[in-house]
Amino acid sequence: MSVFPVRGSSFPRAGWRPCRVMPILALLLGSLLLPAMPGRAADAAPSSPSAMTAQQAQQVLGVLNDPQKRAEFTRTLTAIANGLPQAAPATPAAAATPPAASDKSDVALEPDSVGSDVLDELSTMRNGIVRQARSFAALFADLAFVGHWFRTELSDPASRHALFDAFGQAGLVILLALAAERGLSIALRRPLSSITARAVEAERRLNQRAAQVQAEDSASVPPGASQAERTVEDTRRQDDRKQVETLRIIRRFPFSLLHLLTKLLPVALFLGVGYAGAAFFGDNDQAELVTLTLANAYAAARGMYLLVETVLVPKSPTIRLCRASDRTARIITRWWNVLVAMPSIVVCLSTLGGLFHLAPRGTEALIRALVLAEHLMIAVFIWRIRHQMAASLQPPARFQKSAFWLFLGRLAQLWWLPAMVFDLALWLVWATHTRGGYAWIWRTTVLTIIVIVVSRVLSLLLFGAQNRLFHINDDVEARYPGLRARADYYYPYARRSLSALLVFATAVILLQAWGIPALSFFLHGELGTRIIAAILSILIAFTVAIVVWEVANAALQNQVNRYETSEQVSRAIRLRTVLPIIRTVLLTVIVIIVAVTTLSQIGLNVAPLLTGAGIMGAAIAFGSQSLVKDFITGFFMLVENAMQVGDWVTAGGVSGTVEHLSIRTLRLRTTSGDVHIIPFSSVTSIANTSRDYNVVIVSFMLDLSENPDRVASILADVVAGMRTDDLFAPLILSDFTFLGVDNADGNGAKFVGSFRTTPGSKWRVSREYYRRLGLRMVAEGVKFPIPTSISMMTNFGATPLMIGQAEPAAPANTNTAPAPLQPDPSHD
Repeated sequence: MSVFPVRGSSFPRAGWRPCRVMPILALLLGSLLLPAMPGRAADAAPSSPSAMTAQQAQQVLGVLNDPQKRAEFTRTLTAIANGLPQAAPATPAAAATPPAASDKSDVALEPDSVGSDVLDELSTMRNGIVRQARSFAALFADLAFVGHWFRTELSDPASRHALFDAFGQAGLVILLALAAERGLSIALRRPLSSITARAVEAERRLNQRAAQVQAEDSASVPPGASQAERTVEDTRRQDDRKQVETLRIIRRFPFSLLHLLTKLLPVALFLGVGYAGAAFFGDNDQAELVTLTLANAYAAARGMYLLVETVLVPKSPTIRLCRASDRTARIITRWWNVLVAMPSIVVCLSTLGGLFHLAPRGTEALIRALVLAEHLMIAVFIWRIRHQMAASLQPPARFQKSAFWLFLGRLAQLWWLPAMVFDLALWLVWATHTRGGYAWIWRTTVLTIIVIVVSRVLSLLLFGAQNRLFHINDDVEARYPGLRARADYYYPYARRSLSALLVFATAVILLQAWGIPALSFFLHGELGTRIIAAILSILIAFTVAIVVWEVANAALQNQVNRYETSEQVSRAIRLRTVLPIIRTVLLTVIVIIVAVTTLSQIGLNVAPLLTGAGIMGAAIAFGSQSLVKDFITGFFMLVENAMQVGDWVTAGGVSGTVEHLSIRTLRLRTTSGDVHIIPFSSVTSIANTSRDYNVVIVSFMLDLSENPDRVASILADVVAGMRTDDLFAPLILSDFTFLGVDNADGNGAKFVGSFRTTPGSKWRVSREYYRRLGLRMVAEGVKFPIPTSISMMTNFGATPLMIGQAEPAAPANTNTAPAPLQPDPSHD
């Protein structure tokens, strides 16, 4: 589509043309006029892309010394200058950076950071895009000559009459030729139907023969045949099918050729009528040339359409020469009928432009626009058939299990992307007259395919190695429980990171293959090296953070498991209680370090952030001293194992069962069912009743006449009896220990003893012990002290003073325990 026939009459006879001016304009105006391509600077000096060689200097001198060429050159520059927008002159005020903007930039980013460099590069890129857009618009600036020509031709009566007369007569002849073609096409419908019917009959006979051969092959394989015999027979069947397909194409070819010749007859009749009409206007050269040009263009377009239509034949599948569905055949032929029209129009314009005094640059601009429209239509056509083409490019079914062929199949689904780029690149090279542009396109295409294939193969190798690295076998999982689950958790993130790195490396190499110095930018450029360093630093920071986090968690979990397996349950429970706190502190430290590293690498000044965070932390700590004290005291309480969930403790003047422990508060439930939430800052001491053992203190008063040894044996016998009981034996850890008589006076003798119980069971044991002890003392007749009294009574007269003993009172238990009895929280 980049080369079209141009008749000599379409351009002036002089040797100077606008296309020869373009290299000189490129040297004078730089990259402002044409898009930058790798091949344009091939003739330039190595030291400077815009340097002028000796040959080019001679050309410029020849243009300046020739008055006619100099005038043409001046007109060309004037036209381009009028078509291009003028750049505003740069003033010192505009060139200088406003102080406010500069200050704002300093607040957001460091002056010498990656972020500021990226902003500078983006600004440069934006300016380059604007220049390229102006250069692209300059390609169509000469379209103004078309409008000027049209107004000039219509304003001049003689030119208008000649134009209408030539095209009117040519249009009449073309209409007659089209009518003749249409009539003959209608008359040839019956022969075409006959050709199709014969092709259908031949196809039917061939299908019958193929079915017979397939049945014979199936019958030739016995049911008990070996695998080798079946493989050989399958190979024979495939060969037979290929022979049948080849024979089918060979038999279809005569019918297709006859179909083509039959459809070419109306086109030949059209050409005959067109040439006859052109000969009829022998006295009018313009009408004859217009008629011949239109007739030839239409016949050429119609012939190209019929060639493709003969291969596809959407209405007659039996004479189709390619394996395509009816829908695909209809789509391709319909679009091809539209696509072949544009070259015909271009041929007409290139031939008739100079005939009607259209300026050569206007003709070229008009052709350039029409060819661009043609390429855009081709791009739309590529998009329309992308699925059908991708399905036809898929590898055979026997190759679907191979990773390489599977990759090629997926790559084939994206064939339309390089096809569109290739299509538009062809137009760009042709429109800009780029030297070596087509060679650059082919070289870039081949290098792109090679880079993509190598990248895919490398990705398969790296993904396989990564999969083996994250695969945890059973032996390793048995040694380190939970390692497989953690590896499976991080595997998707590691795969995405590796994919991103591979995509980045592939993009850099592709840019290098396309002529853009991406490797030099990232390996030697200041900004590129800083970007690479920032990316690597961030990746290393995240990797180290994840490794530290997982190693610390694994070490803590292993320690908990070691405590549990070594019967150190209390230590395991204590570590499990503190474990969330340690993880929270560790995660906070890791997040802060990674965040600071990331922000510093992307160019943000973290010093003000750290200073502000320090000041804010100090203010919060000063304003919430009680809260900080809660956290610190709670942490040490948990570390020192002062209590655990389920213990009966007395803290802050409240006794109850520990239901929950946090880093800040303690939650107790008393015997009345009330829940008390006590901050650790209010806890000055803790009395834990659920550790190691409890001691039941036995203390009561007996009469002075009682034998201490007899009472001691009674007390010990009651404890010994309880230790033989299956219900209370596990709760009592020792025998009764008689500590002796603590005190003896007029109120009696105080007997003291003790015995040990399991943690938290002393209340239940003491209640049962006193119940049995009371019954035993009543049975043994143990005497309790009886208080004495003095009664002074007056009985009518003088009555002697009577000192007597008060009536005996019912025995009462006067023992005094050091603390009130508490109900057993585990049984009440």
